[in-house]
Amino acid sequence: MTFEQLGLTEPLMKAVTALGFTQPTPIQEQTIPAVLQGDCDLVGLAQTGTGKTAAFGLPLLQLVTTDVKYPQALIICPTRELCMQIVKDLEQFSKFMPQMRSVAVYGGAAIYNQIKDLKTGAQIVVATPGRLIDLIERQAINLESINYIVLDEADEMLNMGFKEDIEFVLKHTPNRHCMWLFSATMPPEVKQVSRQFMKTPIEITIGKVNTANINIDHQFYLVSSQDRYEALKRLIDFHPGMYALIFARTRADVQEITSKLVREGYDVDAIHGDLSQAQRDKVMGEFKDKTLQLLIATDVAARGIDVQGITHVINYELPDDPEVYTHRSGRTGRAGKTGVCMSICSPKDRNKLLNIERFIKITFHKLEIPSGKDVCRKQFFHFMDRMLQTDISHGDYETYVPMLEEKVAHMSKVEILKRLAAMEFDRFLKYYENAADLNLRSEPRTNKDRKQSPRGEGRDTRDTKGRSFSGGATYVTLFLNIGQKDGFYKASLLQFILDMSGLKKDVLGRIDLRSIHTTIEIEKEYANQMVRSIDGRTYKGRKMRMNQMR
Repeated sequence: MTFEQLGLTEPLMKAVTALGFTQPTPIQEQTIPAVLQGDCDLVGLAQTGTGKTAAFGLPLLQLVTTDVKYPQALIICPTRELCMQIVKDLEQFSKFMPQMRSVAVYGGAAIYNQIKDLKTGAQIVVATPGRLIDLIERQAINLESINYIVLDEADEMLNMGFKEDIEFVLKHTPNRHCMWLFSATMPPEVKQVSRQFMKTPIEITIGKVNTANINIDHQFYLVSSQDRYEALKRLIDFHPGMYALIFARTRADVQEITSKLVREGYDVDAIHGDLSQAQRDKVMGEFKDKTLQLLIATDVAARGIDVQGITHVINYELPDDPEVYTHRSGRTGRAGKTGVCMSICSPKDRNKLLNIERFIKITFHKLEIPSGKDVCRKQFFHFMDRMLQTDISHGDYETYVPMLEEKVAHMSKVEILKRLAAMEFDRFLKYYENAADLNLRSEPRTNKDRKQSPRGEGRDTRDTKGRSFSGGATYVTLFLNIGQKDGFYKASLLQFILDMSGLKKDVLGRIDLRSIHTTIEIEKEYANQMVRSIDGRTYKGRKMRMNQMR
């Protein structure tokens, strides 16, 4: 199918052609004709980077009228970056519709300027939930004329705790004709919103629900926890053309990793919660124009990042939630391109890998951390390619050639090449000449050993695909009498218990967060320290109880 067959008007077709779009993506092909036929609710499930913005943006521009200047369509998305990106896309789509105007409203910017933009008039408003509620409460926006609502990245918004905000907004749009919900995954919270606010919606699923992008190669590397940083550095060095987003669990981890890499000369920066909006915009601008090769982020800080051409996503540590892994990996392999998602794992990550594989129906490929010699060889080939591809057609190099020839007349061609290589690779060769093998090796165990071993001691180190995991630590399980009803989600609870206990996250295993309680796996030798730090303390007036489960 072509765009001509989707039923788009001439101004939109001119814009699509000018943008170089020739064939709609599957989500566009199925969504656009369905919503153009009349008022209907729709649930669209597709991975990030599959063209969802055009899938809802093009029909919205066709359905709203330019005869009036008040908002007729509302697009709600989780972050400032995504908000700005959607408006930019809408402006490109409406290039030949001079009366059409879209306005972005989001936190981290002066609200008075946004109120002024709204008063100027716009048919489409793109908003983050928090700022939209601010505008509603200030009576700076009237949603009674809203006919169309789009929830973009719905699973992200609900995961970020915006459920009540979204419900509040939807209750203030009594005259909406239709609601379109787009999501990469379909957790229970998304289903609940669709049941509560939508009437027999059309469901469009591209691929299977909760599945990963087939263009992404999912890899993992098995190392000891203390070698995690060296493994990351070696993977970066082994892929010199890498343009990567690196995920760490906490703000402190992001800052530590970034500081180390900056000191060692890498083009890297970070985004995390401590940055002002101006600082964040500066870092994101440098990453988008590829002044930075690497960007390190927490999951919360990275939400809404929409950067084209990312070749690799690296999980410095695996997330606890498989849905979070889906969103991380979805930052690469976009728009039909291939991508790689690497995960640096320790033995305790075995269950996380299996859970992710089951949830998003992928197979992780276990690869070896490259040796020092492999890294040097790869860097050398990259240098040769760059040298051979260097453009010498510009510049008055002929002026200097005679002087160069005179200077090197006593040298052989081989010696000149050696000196060139030394200038480029002296640091690498010195660093990696005696580099250790970072890969964990495990001895095979008999079934008898496995049956007799207590948990964590000599346990089965092979998963169902025969991949080896070297284990050693003994884990125990702690009970904690706080949970989701106390306002926690997994990442915030993890940070809370680490701050309280002063322990490192490497000593923890699985965290199972429930409604009113939580169970936490922890290496046995650190269990007492955590219990002493937390048991009997108060949180929001409630006495916390922590003890070891039998």
